[in-house]
Amino acid sequence: MDNNSRTVLVTGFGPFGEHTVNASWVAVQEMKKLGLGNNIDLHVYEVPVEYKKVELMVPKFLKQYQPRLVVHVGVSGMATTVTLEKCGRNHGYKGLDNSSFCPDSQCCIVGGPDCINSVIDMESVCKRVTASGLGVAVSVSKDAGRYLCDFTYYTSLYLSHGRSAFIHVPPLGKPYSGEELGRALQAIIREMLELLDQAEEKIHCQQHIH
Repeated sequence: MDNNSRTVLVTGFGPFGEHTVNASWVAVQEMKKLGLGNNIDLHVYEVPVEYKKVELMVPKFLKQYQPRLVVHVGVSGMATTVTLEKCGRNHGYKGLDNSSFCPDSQCCIVGGPDCINSVIDMESVCKRVTASGLGVAVSVSKDAGRYLCDFTYYTSLYLSHGRSAFIHVPPLGKPYSGEELGRALQAIIREMLELLDQAEEKIHCQQHIH
């Protein structure tokens, strides 16, 4: 990974089940309209709700863009807040995807660790965004749900050495509009980049002290 890169990659998911319009992709498109600032090279993609497509697309994106940060966004029918996921889990994938497929191994990466945490401190991001008075409730979770969201997150964390994040959004209108979700994503991703910058400055300073 080129850590000096100002490239940010953000993905949302396509339709599945009762989510004929996936709030995650709507939110990502709204966030793209707002942008992340002139110095950020932002790329957004819609990912199909299929295990095999995720296995192909995530490594391809990371290789092509070598992003500073990858943020995946998914919808959760149970969510009422914008939810920051702390970790991805490797095992327990039994739900069939849009092509009625499920991995035989029921895991993301055979032989990979059970759980991988993001390098981003989600509690800190949550506090900072909440304090900014955005008007959208943000919370933190340790369980991304063992479906395509969790599968994508774990795969991305594994390949990016933890430099990935996952955000769950509620369905549109329950209670937030696409524009509100887009604004929330913009604020959250900016805080994540700020934290990455601070962490790297600290490492840089420590190297000079020694």
